[in-house]
Amino acid sequence: MNLFKKGFTLAEVLVTLGILGIVSAMTMPTLVSSHQKKIYSTQLHKVYTETLQALTMVMDEKNALSLTEAGLTSTGALNDFIKEHFNVVQTCTDKLAPCFGDSYTLLNGNTYNIDGHISTSHALASGAAVRPLYSRQGEKVFNFLVDVNGAKRPNRLGRDTFYMAVYNNGTIDTFKSGANPPLTEEQRNSAGSEWGPFGYMLNNNWEMNF
Repeated sequence: MNLFKKGFTLAEVLVTLGILGIVSAMTMPTLVSSHQKKIYSTQLHKVYTETLQALTMVMDEKNALSLTEAGLTSTGALNDFIKEHFNVVQTCTDKLAPCFGDSYTLLNGNTYNIDGHISTSHALASGAAVRPLYSRQGEKVFNFLVDVNGAKRPNRLGRDTFYMAVYNNGTIDTFKSGANPPLTEEQRNSAGSEWGPFGYMLNNNWEMNF
């Protein structure tokens, strides 16, 4: 009768665990990054949807065919619109911080001066921060700066922070000089480092695959 049973030696177990550790160390950062991108995408889509609904509501309330006809003709009017139609928990008058972060970067890691246009910003109950700025260019009525998780990091344009362009007919798209919504895929992709990221999100059906 054979009293010996086959099994793994301690060395074999240690080698296997070592391989699993190496594979985990290689794949975990990618998995974490992919999961975080999904969260940012979902949060951005939520802000986008809520903003569209609010724009439709304000035009319906004023029986207007456009945002300017509804009275959104100044940054002050836009701030009143935000306070009335969003759940605002903090207003940062004539500044971004602390509603937004203190510093921001581009996707390539370079520092980005997001505070180039000093204007009132708002922190929302959802955790997002928004800054409307009246900036009429063609059919575009205002720039809508969004940080989907407020002052929390990474504070990076194209990850948790985006510029959205709001047009006079109540639509939201990216911005490219001379183009009117809906922008083509090519126009969105060539919108530049500031406006481009939101255009990529629209083109890729809210998938952050960049």
